[in-house]
Amino acid sequence: MFRRVMLFLALVTLQLLVSCAAFYSPGDNVVELNPTNFQHKVIQSDGIWLVEFYAPWCGHCQSLAPAWKKAAGTLKGVVNVGAVDADSHKQLAGQYGIRGFPTIKIFGANKNQPEDYQGARSADAIIGAGLNAANSLVKSRQSGGGGGSSSGGGGGSGKKTGGSSDDVVKLTDSNFEETVINSNDMWLVEFFAPWCGHCKNLAPHWASAATELKGKVKLGALDATAETVTASRFGIRGYPTIKFFPSGPKEFSSAKEYDGGRTSGDIVQWAMNHYTELLPAPEAHELTGQEVMDECTSKQLCILSFLPHILDTGAAGRNDYIALLKEMGNKYKQKSWGWVWLEGGANMELEAALGIGGFGYPAMATVNARKKQYSLLHGAFSQTGINEFLRTIVAGRGPGVTSHGLTSDALTKIPTSEPWDGQDGALPEEEDYDLSDFDMDADSDKDEL
Repeated sequence: MFRRVMLFLALVTLQLLVSCAAFYSPGDNVVELNPTNFQHKVIQSDGIWLVEFYAPWCGHCQSLAPAWKKAAGTLKGVVNVGAVDADSHKQLAGQYGIRGFPTIKIFGANKNQPEDYQGARSADAIIGAGLNAANSLVKSRQSGGGGGSSSGGGGGSGKKTGGSSDDVVKLTDSNFEETVINSNDMWLVEFFAPWCGHCKNLAPHWASAATELKGKVKLGALDATAETVTASRFGIRGYPTIKFFPSGPKEFSSAKEYDGGRTSGDIVQWAMNHYTELLPAPEAHELTGQEVMDECTSKQLCILSFLPHILDTGAAGRNDYIALLKEMGNKYKQKSWGWVWLEGGANMELEAALGIGGFGYPAMATVNARKKQYSLLHGAFSQTGINEFLRTIVAGRGPGVTSHGLTSDALTKIPTSEPWDGQDGALPEEEDYDLSDFDMDADSDKDEL
């Protein structure tokens, strides 16, 4: 019996050793760091170091390993990538306040003040953080500075305090199903531990994102150490863990892993990308009165299209233009712009205010009513031409796009008109004149006189 127990323990130990040894190998370009070599390789180095503190048994660490290896291979010769088995080297981990796994630190110019990496757990995000840190170091040296600290990547590690923790819904075992699962809302839920350092760092960002996303995406938080039933149901093994629940009817199995960054900006951007995917494309409304214009100009940007006369295109041609506008509205629906159209020549005062004259139809102008500025499409009124025009507007710079001051009050003088009936245009009927009432002979007599 004793021999069996000893053999079992030996096998378990061997399995653990194999697991630890297999975590990273020399061919992975990940430098194994420990208390013996850490000072020499990292602290006394002139280069940038990305260091992961991990535990071999940690599920999140195992999930991160492929991305960490890929980043190490890509950054080889540019940024150093290392790893510390914090389970074996607790004292070294303790020096840097490691309380959760994996923790990633960026050792930049000031090695005594490493920064927490707050970005996504993907190879691309890690590579980007490494390059940002290297670029920051180069610029600091170029300017003659003392080096300064490196960039933390992933949107930075600075804490935003613009949000309110009141906007984060407190979730428990007793209210989770009713509040999240049975709701039609979209949810991001953080599973945290009160003692977790990463959770404390995330808290102000989570509150800020909750405030900014109010009315669109709900953010909740559940103490996984106290509400163990729900945490266990989702297999929570590390903190913080963030789960995404799409809008509409859902089940516990609907939960997806959040794979974005850990700053408020990253969280908001990630959530809005998913939110807008479910939004319908904005309608391109016909400009039939002031109310339509006011609704459009209340948006950040109002897209005005002047379409050819119905006699030039017929119903089919006009519907093709409207479909194109809807397609472009769908492409840029995250911007929440307004889209309106009217027949060219129907409002000459508006056309004059926007400099449409001489361009012909179709034509397009973007109006920022708040800044009292407009820009004109000079390219083709096509998917490619409009897309390039709007991309340049978003970027705020580019060839062929100029902002003009809007000095006229034509935007507030839109006459009411009947909407297009969806039919082909008809030529105006010529009047038939009844000539029987005219005495042609009498006119002839006058001429003779």
